Amino acid sequence: QVQLVESGGGLVQPGGSLRLSCAASGNIFSIYRMSWYRQAPGKQREWVATVTNSGSTNYIDSVKGRFTISRDNAKNMVYLQMNSLKPEDTALYYCNRQQRTPLTDWRDYWGQGTQVTVSS
Repeated sequence: QVQLVESGGGLVQPGGSLRLSCAASGNIFSIYRMSWYRQAPGKQREWVATVTNSGSTNYIDSVKGRFTISRDNAKNMVYLQMNSLKPEDTALYYCNRQQRTPLTDWRDYWGQGTQVTVSS
């Protein structure tokens, strides 16, 4: 099993910044993809960004140029630096880890979420 714990959410004014962190522990494999998802009230959960164990990154169009995902393999951490925040970024942000070994399929793990509220 893998445990994911998010932190760093909070209330910020439009144009402000927050940095989310996600700590992974437990049965960690070296082949992985770590992602951030978010779910706003009344909406479906949406993918925000992904970083792979090799460092490749991808982002949803709405956050490109504002958000940066990064990882620290030694600490089993993933981060989401969020700049120029907008009210529409308000959501519960979830950390997701997919991992596998050369002999197994991808397995999926989720954190409990951290709330980000962008409001004046």
